[in-house]
Amino acid sequence: MGLNWHRWVVSAFLLVAWALILDTGEICFCMGGKTSDFLRNDYLSLDMPIDSDTFRVPPGYNAPQQVHITQGDHVGKGVIISWISPHEPGSSTVIYWAENSEFKWQAHGFFLTYKYFNYTSGYIHHCTVHNLEFDTKYYYEVGIGNTTRQFWFKTPPPVGPDVPYTFGLIGDLGQTYNSNRTLTHYEQSPAKGQTILYVGDLSYADDYPLHDNIRWDTWGRFTERIAAYQPWIWTAGNHEIDFAPQLGETRPFKPYTARYHVPYKASDSTSPLWYSIKRASAYIIVMSSYSALGKYTPQYKWLEKELPKVNRTETPWLIVLMHSPIYNSYVTHYMEGETVRVMYEKWFVEYKVDVVFAGHVHAYERSVSSKFLIILTLQLLYTKDEYSLHLQDLCALIVVSFILYIVSMIFTLNFGLRY
Repeated sequence: MGLNWHRWVVSAFLLVAWALILDTGEICFCMGGKTSDFLRNDYLSLDMPIDSDTFRVPPGYNAPQQVHITQGDHVGKGVIISWISPHEPGSSTVIYWAENSEFKWQAHGFFLTYKYFNYTSGYIHHCTVHNLEFDTKYYYEVGIGNTTRQFWFKTPPPVGPDVPYTFGLIGDLGQTYNSNRTLTHYEQSPAKGQTILYVGDLSYADDYPLHDNIRWDTWGRFTERIAAYQPWIWTAGNHEIDFAPQLGETRPFKPYTARYHVPYKASDSTSPLWYSIKRASAYIIVMSSYSALGKYTPQYKWLEKELPKVNRTETPWLIVLMHSPIYNSYVTHYMEGETVRVMYEKWFVEYKVDVVFAGHVHAYERSVSSKFLIILTLQLLYTKDEYSLHLQDLCALIVVSFILYIVSMIFTLNFGLRY
């Protein structure tokens, strides 16, 4: 029994997705339009000089610097406040108070230092403030004596399905002139982001001779203008690995994990490189592209237990952050995320992940999952009374796929429909 006309129509319509997957290896048409008229030129941006005013040291002896905050628990009622005292330990205590309140609280943290080749860090303080009220503005103060500094932040609303919230998204920032423009663009955005999802590659200190860790300090001072006032949800990238056995440095992620603490234990993670948080209506899972991720590894076993915990009636948005993208048609870093895709794509589909944000590739690209279209197409090509494809159907699949493959190539080349 041959294919009737309506089966041809349905097959041709649905196989558009099939043909485009053959073309791209992943996804297809994206008719979302332009998100911005901004285009950078083709020249690489230069790093800002180390004496740039964007890296200026705050005045006063041993004044706290490189202040930054991140979420400090799983639901948003805690904040981790971090800063560096350059010359001596000073105090690891944070004084904080709610807006319009005369009562002040204290939270006590700790400090650490690290050495990297010929560099010794300042005194890196981390202090977690617990049991904050939701949707409340707090002021906080760090430092002692005449060199205290004051900042503020606002806690998120309670976790729930109908909670609007605005995230910013930044990755691969570095400390170039374009980096400065990126932060300025974010500051001036009318959308007014409330928390930044950071998808890896922070300071690029490893690009300097001897992995110059002074560039970790300049980056911390550079980003303080935003990071001290709203949480940055951290993801590690390849430039955070800092593995340099030729310098005697064999502990991966040493500077990054010393400087940027995250609440990984709150989600039962065994490593700060992968963890999860809830914030407003979103459940955010952070993964590590550069840690072991094969079957039965700690990251694999953690994610296997983590995904079923997501309650979509409480947090309808499920967001995954990683550094290396699992889909990428750009020439640079092409298919570097293939291992992650092979291991975890099926889980992302099964648990209906809404969006995966990644960095690494310094070119903008977006895609829409068409997995369900492949499944639907194959189901429609089955007959109602048996579970095998007709030979005619299989031939039709091959012919239509080839024709639509050619059509997709023409559309892609002539109309620029791939993003």
